[in-house]
Amino acid sequence: MRLNSYKPAAFALLGMLAIPMSANVSAQANSDPNIVVTGEPLPDMSAMTPGPELKGVITSRKGDRLKITTADGTSTIVAVNETTKIKASSGLFGSNGAKPTTASLLNGLPVTVKTMQAGQVLLASQVSFKNNDFKTAMMIRNGTEQQFAEQTAATQALRGRMADIDNYNIKGTTNVFFDTGKWQLSQQAKMELCNAAQQAESTNNALLLVVGYTDSVGSEEYNQTLSEKRANSVINYLQQACRWKPYRMLTPTGMAESDPLASNDTEEGKAQNRRVSVNILVSKGLEGM
Repeated sequence: MRLNSYKPAAFALLGMLAIPMSANVSAQANSDPNIVVTGEPLPDMSAMTPGPELKGVITSRKGDRLKITTADGTSTIVAVNETTKIKASSGLFGSNGAKPTTASLLNGLPVTVKTMQAGQVLLASQVSFKNNDFKTAMMIRNGTEQQFAEQTAATQALRGRMADIDNYNIKGTTNVFFDTGKWQLSQQAKMELCNAAQQAESTNNALLLVVGYTDSVGSEEYNQTLSEKRANSVINYLQQACRWKPYRMLTPTGMAESDPLASNDTEEGKAQNRRVSVNILVSKGLEGM
């Protein structure tokens, strides 16, 4: 196991990755007076032209209006109706066979939205999301309704304050490594992941941030997909085998060949760069609780 101290590159991800977690834990209750979703009446669809594609998180919903918040914090109101196609792509948990509908568009769900536009009004022509993201959003919603009765008061305090927290201290980083072109976990990696989860469990108010990487071999598109598969493999094992709670996990991401640990000019360096980093985070606002 490699346990590293704070890495600056990990902080560069936090602003982007904290948004889904914040949305998950703060935007479930439609009765919250701080949640405002407004929009103009939809025009005749024949007057609409293709609009922008949005990638972000559903941070609130009111009827047929969704607020989509992107990684830079920009919020956009998008309408859905009976013409909107809802697609669920493969993810960590697989599909349960049920066809998704607009009712599947939960607060806190990361989505990609294709739109039609008329003036300032946007209508979603297609909304797609990953099955594992939907399951996490569903667990958060159900857990919120049940008030997480089985959790400690400290965990409840953590969830209650996540919406306005964007600064973290990194308490440790565990790197697990992969063979060329592979995303399957070795027995060594599995042991190190559960050790990391155990360390995080002993740290008050800890969250996990999982980031996948590759070496420089292969195209940018291939490496992006490979880094995401590696991150997903780690997330899956942490949750299923190491029993790490999904709501204490920031949304995983793949960073392809960026932020290498070593030079990609040697085989030894490439081996160090084929990794997933599991970062233990504690919000500066919650440390010491």
